[in-house]
This record gives sequence, C-alpha cells and structure tokens, in this order.
Amino acid sequence: MMRKIEMVDLKSQYQHLKADIDEAIQNVINSAVFIKGSEVFNFENELANYLGVQHVISCGNGTDALQIALMGLGLQKADEIITSDFTFISTAETIGLLGFDPVFAEVDTNTFNISPSFIEKVITSRTKAIVPVHLFGQCSDMDEIMRIASEYHLQVVEDAAQALGAEYTFADGAVKKAGTIGKIGCTSFFPSKNLGCYGDGGAIFTNDDELAENLRSIANHGMKVRYYHERLGVNSRLDAIQAAILRVKLRHLDEYNQARQKVADFYDHAFAGLPELMVPQRNPHSTHIFNQYTLVLEDSSSRDHLKEFLNSKEIPSMIYYPVPLHLQNAFKYLGYGPGDFPDTERLCKSVISLPMHTELDEEQLDFITKSVLEFFGR
Repeated sequence: MMRKIEMVDLKSQYQHLKADIDEAIQNVINSAVFIKGSEVFNFENELANYLGVQHVISCGNGTDALQIALMGLGLQKADEIITSDFTFISTAETIGLLGFDPVFAEVDTNTFNISPSFIEKVITSRTKAIVPVHLFGQCSDMDEIMRIASEYHLQVVEDAAQALGAEYTFADGAVKKAGTIGKIGCTSFFPSKNLGCYGDGGAIFTNDDELAENLRSIANHGMKVRYYHERLGVNSRLDAIQAAILRVKLRHLDEYNQARQKVADFYDHAFAGLPELMVPQRNPHSTHIFNQYTLVLEDSSSRDHLKEFLNSKEIPSMIYYPVPLHLQNAFKYLGYGPGDFPDTERLCKSVISLPMHTELDEEQLDFITKSVLEFFGR
C-alpha cells in the first residue's frame, strides 16, 4: 500500500535521523544549557564553514533575521528599500515595520525572482537598499543586481530562506552560495525549509567584521558587554536544542538538496511537452535546490480545478502565493493598485506547487504525475 503523500514529510525524515537527533537533544537536556552555549556556537561556526562566510549570527526566526539585518544598515526613516512583489510578506513586512518604505519590483516570469531591469526603473534618490528573494530554491540574477547596487551605491540584503545551499556562478566564473553575495544574507530554519529545525530559527550571514559585531549586538538587546546597551536591539535567539538538531541536519543538507533535485527531474520528465503548464525554469547561473516545485498553468482558470482534483486523490498542493504584496491590505497605504504588476498578478492566479521533500518515493511520484496528466486528459 502506498504511503500517504505529504506536502513535506518531516516524520519520515526524522526516522532516518532518529538516533542522532535524539542523542543531540538529550545532550542539551543533560547539559541544562538551553540558551546560547556550545551547541549554538558550534552550529554558527559549522554553518559559516559550509557557506564560506566569516560570520553567522543565529536568531529566533527568519523574519527576525531580516529585521536585524535591516536594523544594522544604518538607514533613516522613509528610506526606500526595493524588494520582490512575489514572495511571502515577511520580506516587505520588516521594511515597513522599521519605518522604511517598501518599493515593489516585478519578477521574471520564468524564474519567479526579482527583475533587475525593473529594479532600475524604480530607483529614486531615497533608495538605499535592495532585498532580492531567492524564491523556491534558486538565486536571483546576482550579476545584474550587484552591478546595479554598485552603480547606485545601494546595499544588498539577500533573503535566502528558500535557497540555502544553492550556488551562483558569476560571469567571471566565481562561485558563491546563496546569501553570501550581498552585504548581508538571511535565512529561516522553519521546519519545511531545506535546512529546517523542529521549531523556529533563523540566521544572518556577513563577511564584514564590524557589521557582524553590530548585528550580534542588535540581536541581544543592543548589548556587546552584558548590561551595557549601546543601541536599541531585540531579543532574538536560536535555542540550543534547535541548534543541536540543525547541526545534525546540516551534515545532510547537500544530500537533501540532491534528493529534491531528483524529484524535480522526475516531475520535469513526466510533464515534458505538456502545453497546458510550464515546469520550473532554471536560472543558468544558479543551481536550484527546490524548496518548492512550482508549476505555471497556461490557463489560470484551471488552477483551482486542478487543486480540487488533486485533493480528491489525497494529493496535497499549495498556492505560493495567491495575492501579490502590492494588493495586500497591509500595504494599501503605499498606493499600489490592480494592474501595476501584471506579471506577478498573472503568476498569483496561475501557480501551483506540488509535493516536494526528501522522502518522496517513485510510487508516490508516479501517482502524483499520472494524476496531473489525467486532469489534462493525457
């Protein structure tokens, strides 16, 4: 009998790591060091080595990582920060909460990532930073984004929450991992991420020594020396138990990313030549580690019918994302309206994501793909 298909199967993944995970958790409990301590310190160092950066500052979650990063840039109220219109709200939410003005940019409809040409169109004298989101598992066009940032003297904060472990190859042949290209990189360890913990967690990366010290201070109530507060900060920490879990899972991250790529290859092959939908396109300069496998339907009116059909067969699916940021009620004050970002609006009506995780087997994949083909009369 076929195993139940999950959108993300963390239970099965845990069973493969059970002995190591259980030991790691028990070691923390035995130590009774639940805040900071050696597990957090060692995880930060191990992740820094994996990414090839000088500093990793762990924190409470991915949204905190973005907020702390933006707080560390030295920006003023009403400064503008450009980011993608097609992403989860946390990216723009932190910009607005800190008193900066989010400025949305259209996306490349093939890769779902922010369009560099659109970035240039919306730069003003108040623009101070760009936050590219490496959506669904591959890097944005960082050659162009870094060129624009250099030309206009802008800072770059990468949201790499969905692309940890992806690699970007520059035109000159240099290779860097997602989140290590701009001034600061941010990630989330939400359980469904490619590197996920068993609760909330996040991290910030940088190669700037002084900035790293400031970011670490901001994450710890603005302290560098205990009880001496140099600035207003926040209280955002990665729990030691979560750090211990992440240390185990980090050793398997490349293996997990490769497993996701094999699932994507299976989907690609099954849907090749099917005119009713577009499979995920790859940025030729970036590896794709498929935090999500997202299809675009040619006929957007069939998207919800496909979702209902899959649900009738107990196949989960998700819509990432049903409403673009510029049309969210939370951002009404910015004055955007329908039609301002037609490509993103079309994507929001046309995308659907299929199950994607490390534990999908061939029987499940065969059933999923045949069901999609059946919907289209194949």
